[in-house]
Amino acid sequence: MDTLKLVLIGIVQGISEWLPISSKTQVLLTSHFLLGLDIAIAYTFGLFMELGSIGSALIYFRREVRNVFEDRRLLVYLVIVTLITGIIGVPLYIISDKILQNAYNPGIPMIILGIALIIDGIYIRFSRTMTRSFRDLSIKDYLIVGFAQGLAALPGVSRSGMTVSTMLFLGVKPEDAFKYSYLAYIPAALGAVATTVLFSRESIKYVVSNTGTEGIIVAVVAALLTGLIVIDILIRLAKKRNIYIVDFVLGAIAIAISLLVLL
Repeated sequence: MDTLKLVLIGIVQGISEWLPISSKTQVLLTSHFLLGLDIAIAYTFGLFMELGSIGSALIYFRREVRNVFEDRRLLVYLVIVTLITGIIGVPLYIISDKILQNAYNPGIPMIILGIALIIDGIYIRFSRTMTRSFRDLSIKDYLIVGFAQGLAALPGVSRSGMTVSTMLFLGVKPEDAFKYSYLAYIPAALGAVATTVLFSRESIKYVVSNTGTEGIIVAVVAALLTGLIVIDILIRLAKKRNIYIVDFVLGAIAIAISLLVLL
């Protein structure tokens, strides 16, 4: 397997996971065209790449992770958001996995993914309101964030896009919205990896046999290192208001590619 292609896929994961775009979609498209993976297999491969992003978040937010049990509000937030994410996300993941396995023409799901990205962008564009601190959020707000994160189990729906924009919609100041969205990602992503292992074993075996353990490690490390850089940049630039444009552009690209495949 071409090491450069695997590094590129890792970089795509490391960038897209933290932007309000669907990392699953970007890695799916990239691995489908660069590695020739079937859509369903590429979807599993994308979730496999979560390991690198989990590493990025654990390293960047190591202080918060280390002190999570001393911060009762943060602990309650993570527990509630993760539970709701699992309740919503696991069934959606199973359904999505079955749908993608039966999608013989990759152009059809890609059109759906592209439309989902554009909807993400519209949602983010119009979800900014007056700001308040994360500490002002209620249990009800945690439930809403967990529900939004659970919907990201659907292909083409951005986890960070949904959670960040939802928190912005709830009035959380941008820097807190990004930070606490990224912290909520850690347990959710660990759950996603566990779900993938439970329900997509054949796809995992196929990915490992075709890329090799070394190839997967290369992609994961690339995702981890890239993610550290991107998280730092985004936390610093959290108040920027034009990041939603990326969703529109990539959504249009996904639709354009899907049309080419269909033709």
